[in-house]
Amino acid sequence: MNPYILAILLFGLGLGTTITFASSHWLLAWMGLEMNTLAIMPLMAQHHHPRAIEATTKYFLTQAAAAATLLFASVTNAWLTGQWEIQQITHPLPSTMITLALALKIGLAPLHAWLPEVLQGLDLTTGLILSTWQKLAPFALILQIQPSSSTLLIILGLTSALVGGWGGLNQTQLRKILAYSSIAHLGWMILVLQFSPSLTLLTLLTYFVMTFSTFLVFKLNKATNINTLATSWTKAPTLTALAPLILLSLGGLPPLTGFMPKWLILQELTKQGLAPTATIGALSALLSLYFYLRLSYAMSLTISPNNLTGTTPWRFPSTQLTYPLATSTAMTICLLPLTPAISALLTP
Repeated sequence: MNPYILAILLFGLGLGTTITFASSHWLLAWMGLEMNTLAIMPLMAQHHHPRAIEATTKYFLTQAAAAATLLFASVTNAWLTGQWEIQQITHPLPSTMITLALALKIGLAPLHAWLPEVLQGLDLTTGLILSTWQKLAPFALILQIQPSSSTLLIILGLTSALVGGWGGLNQTQLRKILAYSSIAHLGWMILVLQFSPSLTLLTLLTYFVMTFSTFLVFKLNKATNINTLATSWTKAPTLTALAPLILLSLGGLPPLTGFMPKWLILQELTKQGLAPTATIGALSALLSLYFYLRLSYAMSLTISPNNLTGTTPWRFPSTQLTYPLATSTAMTICLLPLTPAISALLTP
């Protein structure tokens, strides 16, 4: 893609998110979300492949439906209450509709079905943008409206955690596994949203760092399925040794960074007297952990029996940037000791 066009599209992405962050009026927030959607679509369709075009079409239709619902709900709220302020959603009907529309935008279960299919049709770089940056603006709105229906949030959170765990079990495509991983992590964030918004933000940022590392590992290995991942030891042995730690951090195993948000969320849910919810959430984490362990096993504990055809890949020096991957990998693996300091900051 022409670098000038790419710069304009990335600027549009940033501007759309910034407008949504800065707005206190529903029309401006909706406009920011639409700019976000329209800016990423050319990036999604830049490879003229039927799967990419199909993914872009599915994404456009889903986001258009969510944006239309959001606009309809905000107009309904203005009709019922006479104001357009984002933080003044008092009526339960528009509040529920807006929550569901934003859940559809970010891919919360049971409104998640589009996310694995869309992510599967994209290249890893655009998939990374879709999994991280595109969630910022809807999350900013969810945090601002603080939906009045706490039952709805808990149902959405638990369903997402369970669906994200179950859905990834029988997948062989890495992008679909990352999509279900995204759904499961979003479920954890939504579970604790009404009790501790700052903890939701911490979980979101931790998820971004871990997902950034995972996507870059797969991009460096040019891997899109488990079989390709099993041959990665020939290309980058050191990275192959570190990759299981990144994946297990995503799964939430101590002593890795990914354990921190899950630990704090379970603690918060127990404090609020929601021990059954915390138990179901913890059990759903075991489901997710299974497919991360599967990837770790394929990557580091198996050696592909087939010789790779053509020139041996280790003869080619990598032309990709490794500094971002090194930084994010260190953060993904080593941040758990900072938990006491972070929990002290989160305590009001």
